[in-house]
Amino acid sequence: QVQLVESGGGLVQPGGSLRLSCAASGSVFSIYTMAWYRQAPGKERELVAHITGSGTTSYADSVKGRFTISRANSKSTVYLQMNSLKPEDTAVYYCNSLSGRIPWGQGTQVTVSS
Repeated sequence: QVQLVESGGGLVQPGGSLRLSCAASGSVFSIYTMAWYRQAPGKERELVAHITGSGTTSYADSVKGRFTISRANSKSTVYLQMNSLKPEDTAVYYCNSLSGRIPWGQGTQVTVSS
């Protein structure tokens, strides 16, 4: 069974950058369209970005032009480079397949505050 471990979150000032990583166990990682989601306090989990096995990407309008999703299939890892961070980006960030069928990891907290 695939397991997901997110890392790279932290406290950053508005306008700053962070790079999140998600390491997946299992040998079939490359076939999944992988995605990053986030959940802010009191809000539902939302899709932030996703990337197919061949590298085609898609982004939510709220992060387009600021966030970049990428993957390294040889490392079974997906990344989220976040630039020009805003306070409204504050949330717990999770990765999963686009279908959301992999057991969810614990996520990584991103806090954007001065």
